[in-house]
Amino acid sequence: MPPRRLGADEEAAWSRVAATIRPLTGRPRVKAQPAPRVAEIRETPPEPPRVSRQALAKPVDASTLDGGWDRRLRGGKLAPDRSIDLHGYSRDQAYAVLSRAIEDAALSGHRALLVVTGKGAKGDEGGDRPRGVIRANLPHWLETPALRPYVAALRPAHPRHGGSGAFYIILRRAR
Repeated sequence: MPPRRLGADEEAAWSRVAATIRPLTGRPRVKAQPAPRVAEIRETPPEPPRVSRQALAKPVDASTLDGGWDRRLRGGKLAPDRSIDLHGYSRDQAYAVLSRAIEDAALSGHRALLVVTGKGAKGDEGGDRPRGVIRANLPHWLETPALRPYVAALRPAHPRHGGSGAFYIILRRAR
């Protein structure tokens, strides 16, 4: 459904309001990113990085990082390059969104991805609908052959980034 058009009186009121707006001082202006054109949307995923068999043998949640990474993650000092919120998606949709986001982040050279899965609903455990499906499946999805070459490690998020309802995915460096 397309958005409703403004009436003449509403447009006049909006013009008066818009004329009074001034940018905040002391802050750089942020330019809006234009939406990608259809021609810019890629059809095939990027080539995954080459990874040794030993690195792929460890589960993503048990993979080691250097001390600097782990200190920044535990202290909440990491600023994720990109974040994804998987709330409201079905299991299959969430996997597709996650796959695309990881591939795009790797192609862009990003290293840290914040994935918000949610904690799962409290109560109603006896219902017929499973709770926390996306959160429970995330480590398994990252182990799939399509995603594992991109992922260096999976860590729980700091409380400032969502705590137990979110995770950091650390991507491998492009070589």
